[in-house]
Amino acid sequence: MTGTAPAPTPAPSLLERLRPRWTVRAVVANLVAQILIVVTGGAVRLTGSGLGCSTWPQCEPGQFAPVFHDEMGIHPIVEFGNRTLTGVLVVLAVAVALLAGRDRARTSTYRAWAWAPIVGVAIQAVVGGITVLVELHPLVVGSHFLISMVLVAVSAWLLVRTREGDGPATPVVDARVRTLTRVLAAVGVVVLVLGVVVTGAGPHSGDDEVGYRFAVDPYATARVHALAVWAFVGTLLVVLALLARARRTAQPAYDRVDGVTQPARGVAPVAAPEPAAVARPLRAGVLLLVVTLAQGLVGYVQLFTGLPIALVNLHMLGAAGLTAMLTAFLGTLRVRPQA
Repeated sequence: MTGTAPAPTPAPSLLERLRPRWTVRAVVANLVAQILIVVTGGAVRLTGSGLGCSTWPQCEPGQFAPVFHDEMGIHPIVEFGNRTLTGVLVVLAVAVALLAGRDRARTSTYRAWAWAPIVGVAIQAVVGGITVLVELHPLVVGSHFLISMVLVAVSAWLLVRTREGDGPATPVVDARVRTLTRVLAAVGVVVLVLGVVVTGAGPHSGDDEVGYRFAVDPYATARVHALAVWAFVGTLLVVLALLARARRTAQPAYDRVDGVTQPARGVAPVAAPEPAAVARPLRAGVLLLVVTLAQGLVGYVQLFTGLPIALVNLHMLGAAGLTAMLTAFLGTLRVRPQA
């Protein structure tokens, strides 16, 4: 009696072999690069190097890179360095798209998030070129920064999604906390937008010859920006207080010998958050508070010391870090098991 031999199992592709080990690493590297390019882009703006290369995508007509000579200033180097990091970012975004965006084991929504960085980098490259061509118009320069903040948030959310499953999301906090965190996120957006206006109204608007390019009072705008930051801090403190109370009132329980979780004696068997589930967003919220207070401290110090370039660039780094931390904090408010 003869039978048909079973078809051989096809060997896994290169991407399938690389995916388990390298997906998280690529997503983390992408997030780090998205934050770092805010720093190099800030250096371009703060040193007035936006026109260090006179054209785009070349640095000079017929020259991809700046030509080094004795009379050469720092501006072409700063601008070309930022463009070079953009190339690294493209490589990382492509790696994320291939490793995570083509992972058929994940949902289509997750895969769409994985393609967002490469799309965003392409948009940023075009906006960066337009910035040069319109001679550093402050609205275009400001939008360039805000798009970077969106990409940092998207990259941080992609990391959250990569580390969790695709099962249904289950909130670990009550509706009141979820509402307040939506308010917190909205105030965070206002803080970032006002920060762009403050910078455009001040001496570091992107052009070392023409400062104060937004026709508003920079100090009055800085005060409004500071008020928005304090509103953010106040909202976050309320959220943390509610999380701390939820952790204290979490229902104590113990495991019976048959494996069933039983409320402790004298505790009514009602739905309540588990202490461990609430502890995670509480820790993330405290870390977000620390980052926010540090960012506020840098903001006040830079204002009262005459806006030195190093502190202003550190403040921009802090804005990117705060955006990533806020996104990560929002991701701790629910759990998603494996599908």
